[in-house]
Amino acid sequence: MFNTETGNQTMISEFILTGFATLPELQTLLSLFFLVIYFATVAGNLLIILLVIADHNLHTPMYFFLGNLSCLETCYSSIILPKMLANLFTGQQSISFTGCMVQFYLFGSCVCIETYLLAAMSYDRYLAICRPLHYASIMHGKIGVQIMIVVWIGSFLANCLTISLLSQLSFCGPNVINHYFCDLIPLEKLSCSDTTLVQLVTFLLTVIFTVTPFLLTLISYICIIVTILKISSAVGRQKAFSTCSSHLIVVCLFYGTLIIVYILPDTPSLRDLNKVFSIFYTVLTPLINPLIYSLRNQEVHKALRRVRCKMVHFARMQANI
Repeated sequence: MFNTETGNQTMISEFILTGFATLPELQTLLSLFFLVIYFATVAGNLLIILLVIADHNLHTPMYFFLGNLSCLETCYSSIILPKMLANLFTGQQSISFTGCMVQFYLFGSCVCIETYLLAAMSYDRYLAICRPLHYASIMHGKIGVQIMIVVWIGSFLANCLTISLLSQLSFCGPNVINHYFCDLIPLEKLSCSDTTLVQLVTFLLTVIFTVTPFLLTLISYICIIVTILKISSAVGRQKAFSTCSSHLIVVCLFYGTLIIVYILPDTPSLRDLNKVFSIFYTVLTPLINPLIYSLRNQEVHKALRRVRCKMVHFARMQANI
């Protein structure tokens, strides 16, 4: 550990991410497991992005939001997994102070983006099911782009405030983070300075970027469920529900694991369980999301077939030249 002296305090310049050091016999297996997950996650989400770009039938607000979600999931994995894999393969568990701050900033920004992105997707489904006659006039392409620009820029700017306050804290004691990435609560616990202001700001940002979009998503789905229950035919109810079932599963996975991780008390007995649930929303959810949308979405199936036919046709043309 490298230290720098400041007055009579020793300021640390790197942190130790313990990760899965308590399971030394499984290091090789975990390395291969997370490596496969990373490649599968990036490949699956890039496929969704390319489909949305390449197929004109997917140039709708719903699939524009889906493309943004896949882009976000790729970012999630690339923020967390490469460093985790490097630590697993090399056995070195250190991360520089700057690297830790950057990782937390990018991770926090992605969480803020995803909460409002899921809210926007739920509002899109609300309009499609509850107000179908007004859908085209309200949720057009331009409004979708405007929403995402505001969400991406707003999230990155908001997290600038958090990271600027966090980076000004003094870290002069232990530098061991019992986690596989730099998260807010472990960093606050390691600080030897007053964290009241940081906690106040993060509480306000949590209300703005987590509680508010969660309530918006919840209200949208309450309205959707009420509308679906009013449909007289079973076929009509099933068809209406199928248009939002994939997104509902993604919402439940994201908020379910997020709530469990940050509500579980930080006790030694539950710390390993906290890591397991953290893996769900930082590692497994980005992998599962493209699978949910590709397996349950007929439009994605049709787009895959159309793109495949175009590729086969192009290959035959090239072969005949």
